[in-house]
Amino acid sequence: MFQDLLRRLTAPEPSALPELDCRLALGALLVRIARTDGDYAAVEIAQIDKALVARYGLSPFEAAALRAECEALEAEAPDTVRFTRAIKDTVSYEDRVSVIEALWSVVLADGVRDDEEDSMMRMTASLLGVSDQDSHRARLKMSAG
Repeated sequence: MFQDLLRRLTAPEPSALPELDCRLALGALLVRIARTDGDYAAVEIAQIDKALVARYGLSPFEAAALRAECEALEAEAPDTVRFTRAIKDTVSYEDRVSVIEALWSVVLADGVRDDEEDSMMRMTASLLGVSDQDSHRARLKMSAG
């Protein structure tokens, strides 16, 4: 189902992603971070939907449908290293920082910071080319809000 997108994401020189593919790729990252600790909690799912509504102006129904597609893509997607490389190469730095904010909002949604989630966040921020300082600011912003 997602083979064309996955092929483009993992190409040696990924091209800019069309808007729908970008939504899927970024949503799949949200799903991946939520699944990192082995507990894909309802509160995390709700936060993913909320992030998709806010980021893309979707209705709750549209966000839930997009998340379902993102869940399927995440399950088929290669390792995070290859997956994030294409996003880094095709999404502006400011948008990548906002992705880190959305990722932190999912990590913090259940009120528990897990070592696996922290490790995945450090790796993902680095792979997306987002500085530790900007990731830290994003975490503080999401903790306060």
